[in-house]
Amino acid sequence: MSNTTLTKKNNSKAAKLAATKNGNGFKRDFTKEEFSRFYKLMFIARQIDTKSMNYLKQGKSFFHIAGAGHEAIQVAMGSQLNPTVDWVFPYYRDLALSLTCGITPKEYFLQFFGKASDPSGGGRQLPCHYGSDHLNMPSQSSPTGTQYLQAVGTALASVRKGIKNVSYVSSGEGTTSQGEFHEAVNWASREKLPVIFVVQNNRYAISVPVSQQSGGADNSIAEMMTGYHSLLRLRVDGTNFFESYAAVNKAITYAKEGNGPVLIEADTIRLHSHSSSDDHKKYRDHTEIENDLKRDSVLQFARYILDEKILSETELTAIRADADAEIELAATEALSAVDPDPKEAARFVFDESGASQALAYELNEPAGKPIVMVDAINHALHEELERNPDTFVFGEDIADGKGGVFTATKGLSSKFGRERVFNSPLAEASIAGVACGMGLAGLKPVVEIQFGDYIWPAFMQYKDEIATMRYRSANKWTSAVVTRVAVGGYIHGGLYHSQNIEAFFAHIPGMMVAYPSNAADAKGLLKTAIRLQDPVIFCEHKGLYRQSFAMSPEPDADYLIPFGKAKVVRQGSDITVVSYGASLWDAVIAAKKLEDEGYSVEVIDVRTIIPLDIETISQSVKKTGKAIVIHEDTLTGGFGAEIAARVAENCFEYLDGPVRRIGAKDAHIPYAPVLEAEILPSRSVVYNGIKELILY
Repeated sequence: MSNTTLTKKNNSKAAKLAATKNGNGFKRDFTKEEFSRFYKLMFIARQIDTKSMNYLKQGKSFFHIAGAGHEAIQVAMGSQLNPTVDWVFPYYRDLALSLTCGITPKEYFLQFFGKASDPSGGGRQLPCHYGSDHLNMPSQSSPTGTQYLQAVGTALASVRKGIKNVSYVSSGEGTTSQGEFHEAVNWASREKLPVIFVVQNNRYAISVPVSQQSGGADNSIAEMMTGYHSLLRLRVDGTNFFESYAAVNKAITYAKEGNGPVLIEADTIRLHSHSSSDDHKKYRDHTEIENDLKRDSVLQFARYILDEKILSETELTAIRADADAEIELAATEALSAVDPDPKEAARFVFDESGASQALAYELNEPAGKPIVMVDAINHALHEELERNPDTFVFGEDIADGKGGVFTATKGLSSKFGRERVFNSPLAEASIAGVACGMGLAGLKPVVEIQFGDYIWPAFMQYKDEIATMRYRSANKWTSAVVTRVAVGGYIHGGLYHSQNIEAFFAHIPGMMVAYPSNAADAKGLLKTAIRLQDPVIFCEHKGLYRQSFAMSPEPDADYLIPFGKAKVVRQGSDITVVSYGASLWDAVIAAKKLEDEGYSVEVIDVRTIIPLDIETISQSVKKTGKAIVIHEDTLTGGFGAEIAARVAENCFEYLDGPVRRIGAKDAHIPYAPVLEAEILPSRSVVYNGIKELILY
């Protein structure tokens, strides 16, 4: 614990606090009004916990997570943050922190009752998931630990913008078992970013004690993090307001002066069960609970105020009465507020501003020199970095001299500098999470994941954070991250460099997915992706990067292709073939061969998986009467199943045969060429499958 001394001088208007930590002096005068405000905030937080639990018993709401026992560290922190400048990433127990930063009791209850005017998400979020668009407090999610990397992202954005602020992010001690917590501390430490990590250690992650969670000496998270040279580590009694205030003051000063991040481990207590769905009496000793009650932070603070004669008992009673009245009014007004409109339930999955429709698409035909796909992607990145100074490109090995494992980013860092084009740590979750934070701060992160097979450590950031941000905040927050990722087989990269991932991401509401088949489309779609206000997974088939048949005349810098607009590659009348990526070329080659045999094959390149242009596909099928979908991904659960289902729904009465699919066998993709050829759909399989359906 820090060495804290309290000066017991009171001149009726002010009380003086002096605290020391490791020999560094700290002195702060608090006015009587400040003491009143701090106490009222702690008391309101405690009473909201009590009132919320009472409402649950009455069946008026369904969930609550209490912050009782954590109030001192939270008010000490919140009172020193400027949430209109600093970034605030609270966790579900941060009620007192959120109130101190500016969330009102009524706003709390609007979320608690799931009302339309709930500022965090309009009734989309569970209670105790704080967020506000008039504060730098992005809508909070439920997964533990994901917020840490986002805070690193906002801190990185602040540094790049030259803004002097801090990013606060917190959790309980159990969350520090998550890898993303360690990744966040690693990234912040390597770049000396102004992030303040606050771990509120109440010794229990639901029912699991810290002794079964932490590998640190004395069950300390701060001790566990000793290897980070720029990380200032502070361990304080989180139930003691004055000790907490001194530590927070030191942390903010250290971070804002550019020294690096700070980890504050606040030893707190959990006075209630983990949540309203839990009963801690089943796994905690009665004596332990009673001992915690003796450390109650609200009672400690009140005793100090009375002992030092800063406020009288009468004045404290008046503060409590005023707080109770404020809570009662807030709860009553919130309970009677308007419920969300069910018709709005599916809104804000994607941008509804009309920005994408306002872009000027396909102004002219590509007419430059023929170019391979990887170079077209490189040129698109060059042009968009030049066009928008808020665009940043990063990922593993993407800076010069490597320039990416496929040289897609070659020359970018040399031209635009390593402030804008830089290598990330070898950690996919870090790439996605930091990009999410940068997007929240208004930047445009364009990141690279080297291979689709390795995107999965970042899947939670994509599925639960980036894709849900707009929806869960009811359109108040978004993070339009563009993720370029090399996918696909046929280059003998098995078992772990050949996967297709489009079907996984197509299943996530809020995530757009592009999958170009040629150089011109790759450039036009990537430039559009970077200008959209929605997150995009941009699949690049590495087998097409340098293929001559995927070459095309290069479009100019103004060439954009709209998402959701398929391309009829070949006109035909006997059958419709729907495809994308490398498989599109197998379909084209088969169509040419079948044309020589007297058959007319229409080939459609969907270009974007989400959104899908089902209208162009349906029009074609209504003309030809037959449809087959060809893709490289496994047949079971591949995106071809979705296309086939929609064709069956929209065109049933026009069909002259079953809707068929061709895809890879339901197996992993092996290394040996003869084995790979057996798993992936070959050109002969594609040709035979199309012809068989023509003859049906």
